[in-house]
Formats: sequence, structure tokens, C-alpha cells
Amino acid sequence: MSTTYTEQGLPEDVKNVHRAIASLIEELEAINWYHQRVAVTEEPELKSILAHNRDEEVEHACMTLEWLRRVMPQFDEQLRTFLFTSGPIGHANHAEESGGASGSLGIGSLSKGGK
Repeated sequence: MSTTYTEQGLPEDVKNVHRAIASLIEELEAINWYHQRVAVTEEPELKSILAHNRDEEVEHACMTLEWLRRVMPQFDEQLRTFLFTSGPIGHANHAEESGGASGSLGIGSLSKGGK
């Protein structure tokens, strides 16, 4: 992830979203690194410390994701569709898009701004 902008003259709100996304990527990378280290570390106390560090990074990633959800309606909509569901993840919104159990032909989705 580049820390530079792809366009010149960006408004501050766009720069803030970029900062949040770059930070989220960094947090996810740190989670991955700690998670791998926890998996291979045999010394119990060090393993515990590394797991604690990983979990702190998860907290940071979640806070950043929540900020993105609050400032970007697209994040809010998709997170509400996919988070805390129990069915297959890839099909969470499939029923809605295809008309679902309502038996519609999916034409109603056109009235929602072409979604």
C-alpha cells in the first residue's frame, strides 16, 4: 500500500480515508505476523505475549474499520450485509439481489439507485 496519493489536490476527507485504509492494512499485516509467530513459538510466556500483541492489533483494526464504516456509507452497507451472519458468506446478499424468497424478478433493486 502506497502512502502517497494517486491524485493531486485531494480534499481532507479523502486523505483521511486514505490514512485509515493504509492504517487498517498495516494493522492486518501486524495481526498476520503475530499470528504466525504465536503458531510456531513454543516458549509459553513468549507465546502469551505475542498472542496479546496480536489481539491488540485486532482491536486497532476494528476501531479503524468502525471509523471507515461511520464515514463511508458503502462500508456501512456492506458490513451490515456480511457481519454477524451465519449463512455462507459469499451468498449473504445473493437472495436480495436475485429477488430472494419474495419471488420478484429483482426489478425492485433498480429503484434503489441502480444497486
